[in-house]
Amino acid sequence: MPSAADRQKPVKHPLFARIYPRINALAEARGEVEYRRELLADATGRIVEIGAGNGANFRHYPPAVEQVIAIEPELHLRGLAEQAAASSSVPVEVRAGRAEALPVPDASADGVVASLVLCTIADVPAALAEAHRVLRPGGLLYFYEHIRSTRPGLARRQRIVNVVWPLLGGGCNLTRDPESAITAAGFTIERTRHFDFLINGRTTPSSPCVIGAARKPDTTPR
Repeated sequence: MPSAADRQKPVKHPLFARIYPRINALAEARGEVEYRRELLADATGRIVEIGAGNGANFRHYPPAVEQVIAIEPELHLRGLAEQAAASSSVPVEVRAGRAEALPVPDASADGVVASLVLCTIADVPAALAEAHRVLRPGGLLYFYEHIRSTRPGLARRQRIVNVVWPLLGGGCNLTRDPESAITAAGFTIERTRHFDFLINGRTTPSSPCVIGAARKPDTTPR
């Protein structure tokens, strides 16, 4: 598990960061735009987005969102996110930082967005603990992630490919179970939808996906 000092270090993936916008553009051409819209459709108020990448979500936030604080640790991607923020229809502030140590006050967000990022974070429990911390009681974690397959054949294929996949994909891991991690972090999952994101009609190791929302319990005295 990464140390506290490691959780503060900047993330550097210079090659992947330059390739990622092309990967994202190809994915959006094959339907990912609709998944991003589905993820964000019910977002309201003040949102913290972790691992904002090049800002691909920004144009899909609905008018009910008052502000987005977008956290991105990778320098090149953060610059692209700042460019995307300038043309967003909702106010977006891009900040340097890591999901494991969010530069955001306690209980200050109505929602946290995790979009294709829990696969790459080094310390997922720490990141989800941070999401829990910055959410107000009753706030929502919106998540869209690729997941470990429940089909034995595809799961085996994922394990084999995962030997090299993180090296090529900026630390991306194919075999994680984000729903279990979210529940373990103290959230209550309220809704999920599982699907395969197909490329040219074919299943790939990263095809199994989930979109959902989980709530931080409201422990405020009544």
